[in-house]
Amino acid sequence: MDKIKEIADKFKISGTFYDAEIFGSGHINVTYLVTYKKEDSSLKKYIIQKVNTNVFKNINELMENVFDVTSYLRKIIKSNGGDENRETLHYIKTKDDKLYYQAEDGYCYRSYVFVTDSITYNSVESPELFKKSGEAFGKFQRMLSDYPANTLHETIPNFHNTESRFKDFEKSLNDNLSGRASNCQSEIDFVLARKNDCSVLTSKIETGELPLRVTHNDTKLNNVMFDEKTGECICVIDLDTVMPGLALYDFGDSIRFGANTAAEDEADLSKVSLSLEYFKAYAEGFLSMAGEALTDKEKELLAFSAKLMTFECGMRFLADYIDGDTYFKTSYPEHNLVRAKNQFKLVSDMEAKMPQMEEIIKELSY
Repeated sequence: MDKIKEIADKFKISGTFYDAEIFGSGHINVTYLVTYKKEDSSLKKYIIQKVNTNVFKNINELMENVFDVTSYLRKIIKSNGGDENRETLHYIKTKDDKLYYQAEDGYCYRSYVFVTDSITYNSVESPELFKKSGEAFGKFQRMLSDYPANTLHETIPNFHNTESRFKDFEKSLNDNLSGRASNCQSEIDFVLARKNDCSVLTSKIETGELPLRVTHNDTKLNNVMFDEKTGECICVIDLDTVMPGLALYDFGDSIRFGANTAAEDEADLSKVSLSLEYFKAYAEGFLSMAGEALTDKEKELLAFSAKLMTFECGMRFLADYIDGDTYFKTSYPEHNLVRAKNQFKLVSDMEAKMPQMEEIIKELSY
């Protein structure tokens, strides 16, 4: 771990390097937990993270977003009497006041304070847990509701621009690089039949009906830290995809991930459906925290956003299958097609349950 000690010592960390170990199970960045001994002999833990610059091409913009948003959150939390070192990530600058350190080999590293007595979950084990994650992302939206989102960098252009994603799908279909298009005509027809859905949200950004907000864009359950003792949510983590967007993106993608009664690559489609119980639990948590910060139009479109984000994801899986599996990691040749079918089954179930979903949102909103 001599290399990590050398890296860690580049940051404004007080004390003497004591220990380091590989930490976490992330697939994109490499994370280390480092421990420093302070003058009073107490130990303090920090995270050193090697950022995957193959995935995140513009680390300058990414780190500017991260520092700007977390600095803003720290001020809000402190003004509300909270613990700014626990309720959001506390990133640390290098000793020469930079947002990250670039080593001689070109690799980039960043550091933040480790949140002690915390735990994360990889799967939605109960409606109660899902509700708490809704509270976490709802609180994230509320605290950032006055942040000027247009000042953030769009680190991944058109990430949830479904209209743009549809055009990408059409190109994949026309190119048919893998020659697989003939294997999935019913799925292609499913996408083409829903073309008009793709512009519902983007058109309302252009008209000003939907406000641009700071969005997390990766609202999986394991991006919420919970207190190990109380079970309450502490903070939202993994802010690499924070950028301008719609609150609806974050809500919709959470439902896509957490309210599906099956894993997203379950091949037995009879197991795939939307759990209204889990949908209601998440919506209750999200709206209890973010409700007052959202406009009536945003609330009106929350249920639809769940369908749209699921449709967008399925469309991307299908496009990648037609492209020859160049983006998503696959375990077998039909993996992306199975994923697409899974998401489209969920979309169909959401369409059937849309009146109930909208009624749940209405009851929770007013």
